Amino acid sequence: MAGMPLKVGSSLPEIEPQAGGKPLIYRQFLWTRVTHWLWAIALFFLLLSGLQIFNAHPTLYIGNQSGFGYDNEVLALRAENTPQGPVGYTRILGARLNTTGVLGLSWRGERPTPRGFPDWATIPSGQDLATGRVVHFFFAWVLVITLTGWFVGSLVNGHLRRDIAPRTADFRNLPQDIVNHAKLRFHHTRDYNTLQKLAYGGVLLVILPLIILTGLAMSPTIDTVIPFLADILGGRQTARTIHFVMMALLVGFFIIHILMIVAAGPLNELRSIITGWYRIDPPTRKV
Repeated sequence: MAGMPLKVGSSLPEIEPQAGGKPLIYRQFLWTRVTHWLWAIALFFLLLSGLQIFNAHPTLYIGNQSGFGYDNEVLALRAENTPQGPVGYTRILGARLNTTGVLGLSWRGERPTPRGFPDWATIPSGQDLATGRVVHFFFAWVLVITLTGWFVGSLVNGHLRRDIAPRTADFRNLPQDIVNHAKLRFHHTRDYNTLQKLAYGGVLLVILPLIILTGLAMSPTIDTVIPFLADILGGRQTARTIHFVMMALLVGFFIIHILMIVAAGPLNELRSIITGWYRIDPPTRKV
């Protein structure tokens, strides 16, 4: 295509800038962009419907069993009546935190309601375990199919090897990359920086696969087909705890991801993941 020469050493086209401008490169393949937005939609519904399911028993354990006869609780969201009125609290590894109004006890209108997560954080908003499970399982399959498709596509088009897998030079650059991010000093280049590679690789190759595996380990149907899966993960209750922790890490990643997009230039970043085109810093000219 006229005006779109191929960048040396890459199959991605580049538009040369006008005087004083910045190059515009084709950074994201169509398949990468499609899977990105499918994940965003799927994970939104998975998170909120997952909290709906969690609210049916807002407690996490380690091991294979749970109940009054076991001392293996790691997290609990509870409510109780006190002389000062009803309060909600979160218990983490035995330590108790007052979380009235958010966790354990929230308000439905003006009425206090004992509930792990509040109405606004779940799908459906009211307590409806059956509907929550239907929504959760549907989008779980969307996630599984999309992640599998992304992995195959990324192997074929080289995205995984070229953009995600860190190289030796990336680890050498890691200290400086941390300093640059701490100072909100960003370099707009075609390649992901080291922190991006580690973060994206961690999400795509560790967190999401663990979410899927632990979800399967909690399924009675899968348990009949792969009975040893839950044992490998430390038991059904441990699988549920890992599932929850991975979800929390994913939420943390999302928050940092959005903050970095805003700090680095939201219009340029959004254009990249919507159209594929990304404006980079002009090359440094050697004197």
